[in-house]
Amino acid sequence: MKNLDTMTTEELGKLFPVYLVDYCPGWPLTFLNEKRELSVLLSFIPNLKIDHIGSTAIPGLAAKPIIDMLVQIDQDSSTEEIIRVLEAEGYHYIPRPDKPAPHMMFVKGYTVDGFQGQGFHLHIRHNGNWPELCFREYLIKHPDIASQYEQIKRELAKKYKFNREKYTEGKTSFVLSVCQKSKN
Repeated sequence: MKNLDTMTTEELGKLFPVYLVDYCPGWPLTFLNEKRELSVLLSFIPNLKIDHIGSTAIPGLAAKPIIDMLVQIDQDSSTEEIIRVLEAEGYHYIPRPDKPAPHMMFVKGYTVDGFQGQGFHLHIRHNGNWPELCFREYLIKHPDIASQYEQIKRELAKKYKFNREKYTEGKTSFVLSVCQKSKN
């Protein structure tokens, strides 16, 4: 029997297609509830920071109905302990050899039968000034730019419904340009 780790990119793309839904006013509360649980689970980490990132963090913006979270940890935090604790709570660790720990990725709500319940992505990194936070803040302050971003996402979702990597790659230049604007 296959598991998520042994599936090909094509199999994963068919099982978890890219689709966007209109903004849901409940997303911030869903984030806060998960943040509360994670804060307890990861209470052994000093200076833990958990932020809501991604499109579900931007009021009014259509998004994949997955809550993205940036979890920032100290340099000396035990990545092995983080993996153990989160896996015990139903998060699936996705090793990223191209981005060594602590750039770790966890997902929840993904099964061999497709999505089950609310989907979450945890991006775990050392404490720092990450572009996702600047991007989020800029789009919240500039609804016209958020609207442009939504249009790009809708076009990419149609074009790359079964290819999350291409969908994400297609957004990269826009995201980078917004991050650059946010610095000015």
